[in-house]
Amino acid sequence: MLPALVKESLPRLTRAIKLLPGDDREDAAVILAEELSGITAMVADKFTNNRTAEGIQKAVNLTVGGVSLGLEQVLTVDSDELALDFLVEQGAELAFQAGFLQLKDLAAMPEDTLIGEYDSDPMYAQRRLRDLFFDICFTEPGANWDGPSKYQTQLKQRQEVQAVVRLANWLRRHNVEGAVKDPDLNAEGVIALAIIFAVEGGGRIVARTGQKEFERFVKAVRKAKPDYEAGWEALVAAVPEQHRPVLLHRIDLYRRTCTVLQKLPGRFAMKTLWTELENYAGSELDADYD
Repeated sequence: MLPALVKESLPRLTRAIKLLPGDDREDAAVILAEELSGITAMVADKFTNNRTAEGIQKAVNLTVGGVSLGLEQVLTVDSDELALDFLVEQGAELAFQAGFLQLKDLAAMPEDTLIGEYDSDPMYAQRRLRDLFFDICFTEPGANWDGPSKYQTQLKQRQEVQAVVRLANWLRRHNVEGAVKDPDLNAEGVIALAIIFAVEGGGRIVARTGQKEFERFVKAVRKAKPDYEAGWEALVAAVPEQHRPVLLHRIDLYRRTCTVLQKLPGRFAMKTLWTELENYAGSELDADYD
């Protein structure tokens, strides 16, 4: 059996540097080397350790990935020649800054729909940025590197999470009993409550509830037997357009799978329904009974 062919995918910086011997620009190699040394020293000072050989080597590996990530961002064409032109004419530091800015923006996006006070803590934010820097940019200069694709994968995932969080925050601000200002957020729980309570109709937005209100809701739905779809249409109409794709996706999911909605019309005990609701809403429920 023939061995599988592995396509070489070196960091963009490495590929550009390989073209330097054929470049006729005076002192291009010297200037680039000085810039890369300066970036490496800065990275070692802030992220690794500039007093040990291991720390310097890690800084070199991070610099290669950071500059390469930035080059992928600033280049409009997949070209090693244009990458070298950028490094010589614009500077490696500008490329590194472009790559690092991408990482800062990525680190600022939520990675989970469960958000606590620590997520806004500056020390925690710095640690998240450092972890992303190592995860995406750490690479040997002569090794295959998948940093750009890893970045794009994480960006897509975090954009999806961010869309969920933004919808939940909007629902909280428009909660029928007044805005919910709790710093801890279970975004999926907020959306679940809004969708479940929407079946009652009337366009009320419920983003936080307690057991007494839930019991009232169950009795009202069992008595009036409202049209669930009409209630969801009213909820969707009340939500800004940019949040509707997430909401419509969750409505379709709960329409098919939500056990609270499935058991709501039957004769299940209130305790059973409340337990089911806890599975969906979790910490977004108020314990208003002793």
